Amino acid sequence: MTDTTAAPTAPQDDTAGTETGIRIIAQFVRDFSFESPHAPDSLRAGGPPPAIDMGVEMNARGRTDGLFEVDLKLSARATRDEQPVFHVEVLYGGLFHIGGVSEADLEPVLLIECPRFLFPFARRLIADVTSEGGFPPFLIDPIDFAGVYAARKAQAEGVVIGNA
Repeated sequence: MTDTTAAPTAPQDDTAGTETGIRIIAQFVRDFSFESPHAPDSLRAGGPPPAIDMGVEMNARGRTDGLFEVDLKLSARATRDEQPVFHVEVLYGGLFHIGGVSEADLEPVLLIECPRFLFPFARRLIADVTSEGGFPPFLIDPIDFAGVYAARKAQAEGVVIGNA
């Protein structure tokens, strides 16, 4: 005989299938490229620091199984004296289940919240490959995905932000 009672039964969930929130099903590298066309000469110390041109793109699409694919594309091009130092580009994807979100809120969730989940992993890939390429790790500053989304939406609608 034991002094323990039977394990409680799981509560009945009336919201099964309609759960609210974002669930990451999978993350993956869709495309990845690193070029250092003038190595080893571009690795020499000295001279002015390279100019860095950053690019950020987000895309999302629904699937027939009810899930969503979200892609975050980060690119960085470093140049010194108009010569390329390195170019890195990563297209990092995620497969998401989105539940309990209204149709009006779905686009911002897909293009703001989902990229926030993907960003740290894509950032690490860029830091690792630049380090392996002989450069100091290139650590991308945090990105304001809401600001990027708002600016792109305003641009698509022909609205000028910041000018009176």
